Amino acid sequence: MQPVIDKAVLSVQSLLSLEQLEVPSYQRPYKWTLKNISELFSDIDSHRDRSAYRLGSVVFHLRLADEQHWLDIVDGQQRTLTLLLAIKAIIERRRGALIRQDLRQTLGDLEYKVNAFMKRQHFSSLISQHNLRRNFQELLRLVDRPEFTEEHIDFLLNRCEVVTFVLTDVSEAFQFFDSQNARGRDLAPHDLLKAYHLREFAEHEVPLKAETVAHWENLQSDNLATLFATYLFRVRQWAEGKSARYFGKEEVDLFKGVSLHRKELPPYAKSLQIAHHFVDEYNRQYQRQIDGQKAEFPFQLDQMIINGRRFFEMAEHYQRMVSAIVKDEHAADEAHILGERLSEQASRIIKTLNTYQRRYRTGDQYVRSMFDCALIFYIDKFGAEGISAAIEKCFIWAYRCRIRQQVVQLATMDNYMLEYNLIRIIRDARHARDLLSMPLQTLNASQNKNNRHGGKDSEDELIVLFREMNYYE
Repeated sequence: MQPVIDKAVLSVQSLLSLEQLEVPSYQRPYKWTLKNISELFSDIDSHRDRSAYRLGSVVFHLRLADEQHWLDIVDGQQRTLTLLLAIKAIIERRRGALIRQDLRQTLGDLEYKVNAFMKRQHFSSLISQHNLRRNFQELLRLVDRPEFTEEHIDFLLNRCEVVTFVLTDVSEAFQFFDSQNARGRDLAPHDLLKAYHLREFAEHEVPLKAETVAHWENLQSDNLATLFATYLFRVRQWAEGKSARYFGKEEVDLFKGVSLHRKELPPYAKSLQIAHHFVDEYNRQYQRQIDGQKAEFPFQLDQMIINGRRFFEMAEHYQRMVSAIVKDEHAADEAHILGERLSEQASRIIKTLNTYQRRYRTGDQYVRSMFDCALIFYIDKFGAEGISAAIEKCFIWAYRCRIRQQVVQLATMDNYMLEYNLIRIIRDARHARDLLSMPLQTLNASQNKNNRHGGKDSEDELIVLFREMNYYE
């Protein structure tokens, strides 16, 4: 058998029609969850108006055994097994009642091959056995729902596709397998988001993909990791009153939203759709060739994510914004932020935060992160209006946590935020003055756990600022 499917694009029907499919013993257990199943069916529903939809890639090792060629699945096991289960569920629940004869015929042809695979494939892992059984039961329920129509079945079989690769050398296969596993363990959340949102480009935007990827790749991976984990994730979670301690692969759904190219959109997405098309139309007008003006999409940190191109634009927008604010905060001239001149008090706060002796302790870094998140969120919503007063509020609010605690850990920061949630107050504020007029409690010496030995001579720079601003008794 020649590897005729090497570097080929196969529909789900063609993939599952391969009679030589095998899951090799060295593969990890099948671990897809009900959440993965739900996301798959959500994708099928939201993209069914496309001419084709890529589900990813499947890599095979072409193996000869007992004078028979087998296609061992090196990469793509989770996806392939789930597709097999989905088609088996459709055959059992829906085939007999289908109106379209072509679909009934296709499923009839697949039934023998799917059952043959299930019969010969041995899953020794109890984890695999449990997940296969549980997911199949869920798939039986999903395909039985009236909203899962024959159109969905046709789309899954004939227009959902995978790219297939075939390796013929066993050492190459193991090397690839090891590299994929290592890559899977090390893959950063923002890399997973990149892969997801590249698939979410509208068909007419496909030519923009190369340019978009180039912009993304020009952003340092470490900077992207910091942007999402330290700022975007925390602000979005805290704005909802939710914990924001760790940003990992399980949290990437927070940055998946609505695809504006869908035929039917929920009412909440209409305003996003209007802004999306207006910005594009404005930038396409011939006047822009004369005046050189360019409109950016009006992103907000707590806004619903727009899938595809706008996600990458959003990341680049906030990378520039956060970098500029943090850079200005740490600049030698602490009298300006984003070109705005600060009051003397706000300038002293920024200078103190950049120079006080114990600023590099882990707890102090956590508190600085709270301060930065609040200030960034404020500027994102209200711009430069009242920025000096906002700096004063954010400082007293954030560093009250530092002074009250002998030790500030990640959990300390998160719990403090949820108890005294300034991010949510900013989110709910209609005017800048709603935040700037917010009262804050003073501290007294008995509450000072950060400078436990007390005494005016031993007070650090933070306490000096609190005294000057009449927030320390």
